Amino acid sequence: MDMKKYNVAILGATGAVGQEFLNLIEERNFPFANLKMLASKRSAGKKIQFMGKEYTVEETTDDSFKDVEIALFAGGAASKQFAPAAVKAGAVVIDNSSAFRMDPEVPLVVPEVNPQAIARHKGIIANPNCSTIIMMMALKPLYDLSKIKRIVVSTYQAVSGGGKEAMAELEQQVDDIVAGREPQANILPGAKFPKHYQIAFNLIPQIDVFYDNLYTKEEMKMVNETKKILEDDSLRITATTVRVPVYRSHAESVNVEFEDEVSVEAARKAIDAFPGAIVRDNPAEQIYPMPLFTSGKNDVEVGRIRKDESIEHGLNFWVCGDQIRKGAALNALQIAEYMIEHDMI
Repeated sequence: MDMKKYNVAILGATGAVGQEFLNLIEERNFPFANLKMLASKRSAGKKIQFMGKEYTVEETTDDSFKDVEIALFAGGAASKQFAPAAVKAGAVVIDNSSAFRMDPEVPLVVPEVNPQAIARHKGIIANPNCSTIIMMMALKPLYDLSKIKRIVVSTYQAVSGGGKEAMAELEQQVDDIVAGREPQANILPGAKFPKHYQIAFNLIPQIDVFYDNLYTKEEMKMVNETKKILEDDSLRITATTVRVPVYRSHAESVNVEFEDEVSVEAARKAIDAFPGAIVRDNPAEQIYPMPLFTSGKNDVEVGRIRKDESIEHGLNFWVCGDQIRKGAALNALQIAEYMIEHDMI
């Protein structure tokens, strides 16, 4: 019997996440019947070649979602504007922006971690923040071994998280420095901010706006989203998020305090058995995860797993994952695949 195929729309088809949606739809043989490419007025009319067919990018309007069953939103301000119209037209929206993540009516889902939340959706399902997803892939198997009391996470986030312009600026700055020219900074920590800093050969300890508590929005996303996904408000979490001069794939240093003893060996075994996570951890052979080797990969890699000798029940680990794949497009597509597999669309 032929598998049912679905009418799919991609909002933000011309951006980095939108393009990754297309790569993954082809790679994973996602069952689409019709594909609608949507973007802003600025990108409307562009042509996209995909699987032997030419598609014309359409400007997104409230009427764009007629007959659409699955709407993959790449993120940005358009989500808040168009998600209600897509739901009203009968589509399930899987949204990569932060617009709905903390809405109690909207499930926040990492399919390997909390697929049961999908059933509670009312038309919109939120993709967590990229850094949260990557951390979750290592945390959940540990959380299943012992309740976690406290998490301290520091991130090393690639410039692609800041968009195509940030990637281009890193490349230009490196070229300028190598050629002896003065590098220009116009993008990071974000085009909307009054002050910008060189990212080449530098680190910027600001991702998004600062809140009154002196944490950034990105840091508080990790705190609040982790609690929501694990449905555990008792978790104590603190985060520091940093932009680093790497093109693609985020890295994170995570310290976890458990209620009970969790050995290094038990942690390695649990993480390695978890779908979508790979232990790459052999200090004697200098084997550990790095952005260089996780870029373009679907799996998240975990290494440097070791006892925290400063507390009774603690572990440290290092995790790397491609934030455009598992941290964005892949996670959203896996939600759609789960819904198809369980006859939820």
